[in-house]
Amino acid sequence: MKFPRSTHPYCKLPKGFMYLVAIIDWYSRKVLAWRLSNTMESSFCVDCLEEAFRNYGVPEIFNSDQGSQFTSEAFIGALKKYPTLRISMDGRGRALDNIFVERLWRSVKHEDLYVKGYGSPAELQQGLTEYFVDYNSVRSHQSLDYSTPDEVYRSGQGGGAHIVDKYQLKNEPQEEVNEQEGQRLSAA
Repeated sequence: MKFPRSTHPYCKLPKGFMYLVAIIDWYSRKVLAWRLSNTMESSFCVDCLEEAFRNYGVPEIFNSDQGSQFTSEAFIGALKKYPTLRISMDGRGRALDNIFVERLWRSVKHEDLYVKGYGSPAELQQGLTEYFVDYNSVRSHQSLDYSTPDEVYRSGQGGGAHIVDKYQLKNEPQEEVNEQEGQRLSAA
């Protein structure tokens, strides 16, 4: 099963900010669901989570950072509705624990938000809709052997994003890696 992951950046508009949350599959980098809100309340994060689970199933593990939305009673309660789901959270202030989502936000910001400078929430919604369709189904990813997230997600086998779980020490025997197995995790 996938391992969703979540977090969110701020989207600057001429009159304020919108907040973006996304749930991604770590294995394929596919954006499973996303939402915009003009407040930092946890409800838009819960809505995004429920959409991802409804459309793609409940993962074995769900990981997020320790932002107030993801540690809220509402969000944790939504996760606890699934007894087989394990909840994982990054260490405080450890952006590298959340590297795939941080990489997504870098791409969103530098390939879309900073380039287009949206003038309204409606323009932002439309622009991000187009961006995430392109990100999932058109844009190839070097870390996915130049496949798209949709291609890797649909195939459900082998490859996926290469995740280094452990660095080999000098005198340690090298572990064999089965290239046909990938981690299935989701993140916000």
